[in-house]
Amino acid sequence: MNHKILYKNSQEEVTNLFTYVFTASEGGKEGKLIGNLVSELSSKIDNQKIICFGTYKKDSIIGAIFFTHLLFNKATKIYMLAPVAVATKHQRKGIGQTLINYGLNELKNRSVTIIITYGDPYFYSKLGFQTLSENVIQAPLKLSMPEGWLGQSLTEEIIPAINGRPTCVNEFNNPIYW
Repeated sequence: MNHKILYKNSQEEVTNLFTYVFTASEGGKEGKLIGNLVSELSSKIDNQKIICFGTYKKDSIIGAIFFTHLLFNKATKIYMLAPVAVATKHQRKGIGQTLINYGLNELKNRSVTIIITYGDPYFYSKLGFQTLSENVIQAPLKLSMPEGWLGQSLTEEIIPAINGRPTCVNEFNNPIYW
């Protein structure tokens, strides 16, 4: 298996991966929703505001992850991790955790200081994420499950409180994802 940075030319294979994985685990409606989100994100990968990493076995994509920049009133290097998918037949083998750690290391090398995600606290706590109060960092939109708002510092510093609600990339600017 190898990891690599993905570009816009990976849009179709990444979209197919996410659509298939989310349809298999969450049903057709969710598969279509996440597939459309990933298609939009993939079409705008610029390796700065929208970054995508993939895991390949031979020439086939088996996992992918997106990191998108969160914009605050002041200059920050904070990114959101979402979504992530691993091909169904490759799940429960540590591939997702390895891919996430690869992405975290790549972003740390780019001087990113904080990673936020909105997901399963049990899963992400295994990777060093902790519940994040919106008194510390607000989500871009109102959260339906505040316990899923999680953060991780990529430095030795604790996550500082940041005033103001961030702006997310346009593709996430829809209450349905929150």
